[in-house]
Formats: sequence, C-alpha cells, structure tokens
Amino acid sequence: MNAIPVPMSADYSAMIREHEVWVLRDGDTIVASLVLIWRSDHLLLESVAVDPGSQGSGYGRKMLDWALKRAREAPVPEIRLYTNILMAENRDWYLRAGFVETHEEQRGDKHIVHMSYRL
Repeated sequence: MNAIPVPMSADYSAMIREHEVWVLRDGDTIVASLVLIWRSDHLLLESVAVDPGSQGSGYGRKMLDWALKRAREAPVPEIRLYTNILMAENRDWYLRAGFVETHEEQRGDKHIVHMSYRL
C-alpha cells in the first residue's frame, strides 16, 4: 500500500477539538490512541492506533474495549468503522473482535470496507 494510513497523518489538534480522543499510556509513553465520533444512531470508530513497537501487547484491544464501553453507556445500538481493503491485518483483527463487514465502496483511488459491531 503506497498511501499513508490516516492515523499517521491526521491533524490531532482538530480531532481533539471536534471529537472524543483517548490515549493509553505505559508509564510516560503514549502507546495507543482512540478517536470516537458520535452520530445519532451509532458510534464511529474513526481510529485505533498503536505504536508500532507496542503492537501485540493488547493495547489495541484495550482501546476497543473502551470504545465498546462508551457506546453501551451512550447508549447507541452499534459501532461502525471503515478501513482500506488493503489493510488485511486490520480487517482480520476487527473480524476476530466481533465486527462484520457490511459493504464496500470506492473513494477515489481507495477501496474502503465498512464494518459494524451490534451491541
């Protein structure tokens, strides 16, 4: 994949002003971040990002569990997300976590897969 993943190029100042942003620390180091966007009928999981050196440590799962907790508290009936079809490892991770693929779309040069988790 030649494109830079959105979490690597996002304007986090704007994200913090406009959405719900969470970080996970290991000591003084931020090891993961989570961006949630509230919609009237669902919670959009805009981004779960884990520091490359910390991947495989369960931090992504902790962030996802936090998103599920927030959605249940709201309450909204589902969490939605989308990812590039080329991000096979991410797609598999979300499928293992209980998400289902709902549809695909073409956005310019990107092939996007939409996923949902019903609460």
